[in-house]
Amino acid sequence: MAVTAARHIAFRVLRRVEAEGAFASDLLHAELGTDVKPADAALATQLTMGVLRWRRMLDFLLERQTKKPVAQLDLPVALALRMGLYQLRFLSRIPPRAAVNESVELVKLARKASASSLVNALLRRAAAEPSTPAENFLPANISTAERLGILHSHPTWMVERWISRLGEGRVLRLLEANNQTPRLTCALHHLDRRREVISEIEGAGLRVEPGRLLKTAFAVSGGSPVRTGAFRVGSISIQDEAAQMVPLLLGVQAGDRVLDLCAAPGGKTPALVRASGSKGLVVAADLHAHRLRAMYAQLQRLGLRGAHLVELDATKALPFRADFEGILLDAPCSGTGTLARHPEIRWRLRPEQLAELHRLQTELLMTAIGHLAPGGTLVYSTCSIEPEENDAVLTEALRIDRTVRRVAASEAAKVLGPYLLPGIEVTELFDPIGQFRTLPGEQPTDGFFAAILKKSK
Repeated sequence: MAVTAARHIAFRVLRRVEAEGAFASDLLHAELGTDVKPADAALATQLTMGVLRWRRMLDFLLERQTKKPVAQLDLPVALALRMGLYQLRFLSRIPPRAAVNESVELVKLARKASASSLVNALLRRAAAEPSTPAENFLPANISTAERLGILHSHPTWMVERWISRLGEGRVLRLLEANNQTPRLTCALHHLDRRREVISEIEGAGLRVEPGRLLKTAFAVSGGSPVRTGAFRVGSISIQDEAAQMVPLLLGVQAGDRVLDLCAAPGGKTPALVRASGSKGLVVAADLHAHRLRAMYAQLQRLGLRGAHLVELDATKALPFRADFEGILLDAPCSGTGTLARHPEIRWRLRPEQLAELHRLQTELLMTAIGHLAPGGTLVYSTCSIEPEENDAVLTEALRIDRTVRRVAASEAAKVLGPYLLPGIEVTELFDPIGQFRTLPGEQPTDGFFAAILKKSK
């Protein structure tokens, strides 16, 4: 029996995610070229992301039979078991026989034929109880965090810290949101061409829905916007709505000198280039040359040539004589606000890494403040929902450098308000001290944090 293209692609991607530490979304983008049928692309994506999201619950169910951690099995065997069980549990349109048999074939394809009987036996047993709730198999008297961690497939340590800060109700909504397929949201770069661009995308067979928060946002389904003419000519980009808002918070004016300090892969730089205009200056810097090359290609696609790309280490002295009226520091972070989009993060992140990230982020922020012109504006942002990377970084930076202040909530809201759809209450996107926050399960976006700082004149 041959393995279908979709399952083979998903299997390859999952192996590389585990073995190489790559992101599934990047690997899928590379694998799903124009020669892959849309139905195969959709199933490969669903299998890959589904297995990554539900890995802990899948392993919990499998370990009832294996009597040892699934992670101790050979990687191809573990992946075939997870893929097979995911199909049995979550994909009702796939016949159980196909889910079982093709998982066995995947093991043989990976030259682990000796494990094929194990995979066959375990999945056939699982096929007999596909609709039995996982909760029925939980041991008695486990903690709330452990129970939610198994049933919603998150590490217990992560659930524990979220409950202590957010409460069980909010965390339950967050966990559920993290296991949903996020909306594929696009940014429209020329609002006056909205009708024309939308018509072109729909003509390519995609379904279009309005954005939830921004005038320039819309969501697509039923295909990939990357394959449309609108994407190729730079009319649109794929970007979460909260990510689209972050560069807007900087309030860049025509002619401003702007520094995008950790710029790659360049999703936020285009908004800065457009706002500063032909008389402005935008320097987009990053540590890695290969990421800057990808960013250059992105700017070329968008027809933007006003950004100067610089390879540098922002933890060291920067090679700039002049200061900048605007600085965006979208700092490297844990990414815990993007677990629906990048589910592999939940299995890679360790609690001790948050302290390491805090030190790096604080160092980067102090560098940025040092290059901010008097009266200038700085936006510090992350796609993390962890206080160590957000509030604690701001608190430390403001204690060290008294020349900057956090912008008040009313002032911050005025910057973002004009870009929002009618009826959206801008104050709901900011906390009482003016920091921008979104949380999956509460806003229809990834989880983002941003603070606007002003330097005294």
